[in-house]
Amino acid sequence: MDREKEFYERLERKGVSRRDFMKYCTALTAALGLSSSFVPKVAEVFAAPKQRPPVIWLHFAECTGCSEGFLRSAYPFVDELVLEILSVEYHETIMAAAGYQAEEQLHQAAEKYKGKFICVVEGAVATKFDGGYGKVAGRTFLEIAKDICPKAAAVICLGSCSSFGGLPSAKPNPGGYKSVSDALGIKTLNIPGCPPNPINLVGTVVNYLLLGKLPELDELGRPLFAYGKAIHDQCPRRAHFENDEFVEEFGSEEAAAGYCLYKMGCRGPETYNNCPIAKFNDGTSWPVEAGHPCIGCSEPDFWDKFTPFYEEM
Repeated sequence: MDREKEFYERLERKGVSRRDFMKYCTALTAALGLSSSFVPKVAEVFAAPKQRPPVIWLHFAECTGCSEGFLRSAYPFVDELVLEILSVEYHETIMAAAGYQAEEQLHQAAEKYKGKFICVVEGAVATKFDGGYGKVAGRTFLEIAKDICPKAAAVICLGSCSSFGGLPSAKPNPGGYKSVSDALGIKTLNIPGCPPNPINLVGTVVNYLLLGKLPELDELGRPLFAYGKAIHDQCPRRAHFENDEFVEEFGSEEAAAGYCLYKMGCRGPETYNNCPIAKFNDGTSWPVEAGHPCIGCSEPDFWDKFTPFYEEM
């Protein structure tokens, strides 16, 4: 009880009311496809977690945008995520250690929590020339991945680069960059996006802590709660476009169609993600709401498949 009280006091100091936090938990519970009876249990995961699963976070060929998105998660904020909900044992960007000390922590954590830790991977893996296109501490991305990933209880690929190869694997791909799954021949849970919404990672972790298992996945290894519907099917612009009153307001179907960004090259009909529902920056907005067509960044080979982005498919 004291721990829960301290949690709400910290939120209040950050300008977050208990009401706002519970609204977030309600939205997250709905996103996970759970009944409203789970809302208090989801809140308890954050306010008074019973366990702190160890996490080893690896960086390969990426821009750190996925970590940047993770660092901007809210309710819980990143300090609660890192220090109280998860036990992040290794993360190059946020850890205090560096050099030999950091590498020693990686190897010690992988052995200490072997078979128990969650491995989050950010970035694609170079495979050509024995993986020589990318190294950390003298070891190639491929070597590190082969060493650490098989020791994990689960491998979560955060972002399109680790999930599907992303931008590093776009043609001509001289380094032979591949997804973690393709490079190692293992099954991974994929949370694609460039970057993905941090709520999708938080939701996956909450599912694990609450139900003792990872969420149900689609055929591409993506959590169905986040990637089960096409963006176009959830897009408010489409809803307006198909509304007779909206067409009447614009004067014609052709004029109303201009509100939908499909003819500007929006890849929403072919892209599966929860962007229209979860949005970004604490639910402030998302690309299509801001007037930019979806580029399909959560789909495999999106860079080669969907370019040029501003032409109708």
